[in-house]
Amino acid sequence: MANILIIYSTTDGHTKNICERLQDVMEQQAHEVTLVSMNDNPQLDLSLFDKIVIGASIRYGKHRPEVVEYINRNAQLLASKPGAFFSVNVTARKPDKNTPETNPYMPKFLKQINWQPNELAVFAGKIDYQRYTFFDRTMIRFIMWMTKGPTDRNAVVDFTDWQAVEKFGKVLGEM
Repeated sequence: MANILIIYSTTDGHTKNICERLQDVMEQQAHEVTLVSMNDNPQLDLSLFDKIVIGASIRYGKHRPEVVEYINRNAQLLASKPGAFFSVNVTARKPDKNTPETNPYMPKFLKQINWQPNELAVFAGKIDYQRYTFFDRTMIRFIMWMTKGPTDRNAVVDFTDWQAVEKFGKVLGEM
């Protein structure tokens, strides 16, 4: 049994949902899992955990700056433990952009950080137009129109491959 930290950054809450599923899978493997939001700026002692998993959403093609800052600030400790990073973005809804190697955001992100996670994953996110501000709804609908995605202003579409999330959770438990 390992003591595992999952720390996440989310814009609309879907990354947290993915983390909760990962937590469930790893707890079924008899691991103790702590789930913490990076948005709350936690002051955790990372040395208390056996494994560290970081998940972050993307908005307008970028991870939040605090994700990069957090990882770089803790890079030495992160490198000393088994660790994983996953990204959540709607671009990953496309089969040719849903792996760490094929998603356009992962290589850019990895160049910004001073940590090489043992495991990487990319998961497609969720669109929920009704929850967005007017600006975000307008911008995301435009992006979806350009990329042939859903544009109905009332649409709620979860593109996440939950089986892939559960498979990744098992990999993390065995890491």
